[in-house]
Amino acid sequence: MAITLGFESYAVLPFFLMFVAIYLSGYFVIFRNWSPKIRPEASSCLISFFHGTPAALLSSAAILSDPNRGFAAANTSFQKLVLDYSIAYFLTDLLHYLVFSPTDVLFIAHHLATLFVIATCRHVVSHGAFAVLFLLLLAEVTSACQNAWTLSGLRRKEDPFAAKVYDALSPPFYVLYSVVRGFAGPYFVYEMVVFYASGRGDGLVPRWIWVSWVVVVLMAIAVSILWIWNLWVELYRDRTRKLQEKIR
Repeated sequence: MAITLGFESYAVLPFFLMFVAIYLSGYFVIFRNWSPKIRPEASSCLISFFHGTPAALLSSAAILSDPNRGFAAANTSFQKLVLDYSIAYFLTDLLHYLVFSPTDVLFIAHHLATLFVIATCRHVVSHGAFAVLFLLLLAEVTSACQNAWTLSGLRRKEDPFAAKVYDALSPPFYVLYSVVRGFAGPYFVYEMVVFYASGRGDGLVPRWIWVSWVVVVLMAIAVSILWIWNLWVELYRDRTRKLQEKIR
């Protein structure tokens, strides 16, 4: 098990600089007229737009382009590039939280844990990108909808149109997120555990690596389910309140 730190390892640098440039463009140009309280989060959403859907598409392409894909398959050059792309994004967004929301321990921990999973797959074992990229695909397939929902939510108290967009996006976003995080994600993790626990990845993906991956992903799924559950409850209460107001 050797850590690969050759020239190709620095491919993450141009991606990192790109995300930083996008973030700064959002903060100082695109959202310059927004309230200072929400400009950082809006800029975070902007870089997420440039990562989420592209990462989902790139992950799909990287998985499908590998004829030897599997939970213990060696990472291809294309897969390594996609992993670098995501490492750069999470590093940039981690800096955002450290600067603007240092007390948001949950998101900081999430980003550190995600970076651990991606970085160990990319630089420590050089195997298992199929599993990590598929998990990335599941995580980011809802990204575009979530970011649009978040941005409209940030502005809904100041902009009636944003409020309408937020209300319209909430139910379909909640449904999609619930299906992906509540069913597809856990099922794929189950398949991972069955494969690795059988010993078919021994010698390629060490036990401590895949166990740590599973623990991190299960914790992320649990937090996601709790988050979306609270949103469903909030939506139900809000719709019930509005209905009661109409009846009165």
